[in-house]
Amino acid sequence: MRTGSEEFRIYSPGIVAIGGNMVKVITIAQQKGGAGKTTVTAHLAVAFAQRGKRTAIIDIDPQASLSTWHRIREEKFGEDYTGLTCISSTGWRLASEIADLKDEHDVILIDSPPHIEADARNAIRAADLIILPVQPSPTDLWATKATLEIGEQENIEMRILLNRVSANSKLAKAVNADLKKSVGKDLLKSQLGNRVSFAGSMIDGRTVMEAFPGTMGSDEVKNLVAEVENILGIGKKAKGKTSKKELEAA
Repeated sequence: MRTGSEEFRIYSPGIVAIGGNMVKVITIAQQKGGAGKTTVTAHLAVAFAQRGKRTAIIDIDPQASLSTWHRIREEKFGEDYTGLTCISSTGWRLASEIADLKDEHDVILIDSPPHIEADARNAIRAADLIILPVQPSPTDLWATKATLEIGEQENIEMRILLNRVSANSKLAKAVNADLKKSVGKDLLKSQLGNRVSFAGSMIDGRTVMEAFPGTMGSDEVKNLVAEVENILGIGKKAKGKTSKKELEAA
């Protein structure tokens, strides 16, 4: 993790690179705060690592929640066994951070700040794929407009992720139907439910796949990362030799 001029990087041992593939950059963006960006970023990152991808996370949100989660993760698993590289940075340094990481990683995830300001714009422009977490509410839907417009201007692949979806909710079904009409293929098939286990697992630096394996929440994340891999064309091409032991340890 980097703060100011200090840098702290973690590399999980035993994870095989994806031969010949360019690094893929995924930005998790949403103008509205509280949409679950950090939770989505952390869960995707661990899911990628568990599937054998050398994964880095860059936290450019001033709240630094993702960096805090990773620091707790270091304390739990040990500095060399978090399965992730974590850097805390600012938007204006983003291009150089990605350049430093690209030769040793397969996937880079960026947790961007809320509000469409300079740092968020830089994170969007750096991405191969933008994922916009949207809670099933009108205000979240309205807040996606500015981010979608920037992505369209930059001609960057975008996907909307319905997050914190309550089962059998009439509002969630209405929002889902509205998104299908308005964005069509840009709506991810995968959804994340409104589950306490997502936030609860992050308290001690883990994810739902590690704290509550085999649950619906864990399956939702696995389905999501598989869909994202398919969009990016990276597939499940490598396996982590030690990731199951270190990354799934309770």
